[in-house]
Amino acid sequence: MSVASHLGIAVREYDQRIRTFIPNYAEMLDAAASGLDPAARTIVDLGVGTGALSARCLQYAPAARVIGIDADAAMLPLARQRLGGRASLMTGNFLRSELPPADAVVATLALHHVRTRAAKARLYARIRTALRRGGVLLTGDYHPSENRTRWLAQREQWLQHLQATYTRSKAEQLLRDWSHEDTYVPLRAELALLEKAGFSAVDVVWRRGGFAVIAAQA
Repeated sequence: MSVASHLGIAVREYDQRIRTFIPNYAEMLDAAASGLDPAARTIVDLGVGTGALSARCLQYAPAARVIGIDADAAMLPLARQRLGGRASLMTGNFLRSELPPADAVVATLALHHVRTRAAKARLYARIRTALRRGGVLLTGDYHPSENRTRWLAQREQWLQHLQATYTRSKAEQLLRDWSHEDTYVPLRAELALLEKAGFSAVDVVWRRGGFAVIAAQA
């Protein structure tokens, strides 16, 4: 399913509407990009979308180039317009696409489309292999608590953000609809997957409610 179909929006609306869907969206992107080594030369962006994360990465690593992969070809013209000549963009499923050698691999709101933990474990092993020594994986996504009480509080925080734009019933419907395709791995389990894949240092560098940015060092 395309991003537009999944979210129920037009592609051209994405950059504006995503902020109504995801709390602290810009802050999450900045937290992920700020984890880059300024000397990084090659950044692979999984689920590059409209290039919002990549653009921030290029600010933090001014000599870098981006290789962006996205299954939704309709998103890439927007990314190409935003990133200009500093990116090579390709249509493909990052679970199957070849991952080139890189100083950093980044992804925000993309890896929750990996449906099983086994598939995510295989992806993390491939990323670990693609990263040069000292490279980093930076991911931003929704990683709720395993504790039921905290899980409910985090979900309510998300609903409150959605209600700034949508009705309560619409906000609840959005979360239900997204859950049919999205798999939100609890934070502790996500960290364990990364450690098992062989990353030497795995840290939570940013967290707001159920959303987190994780840095994993190769």
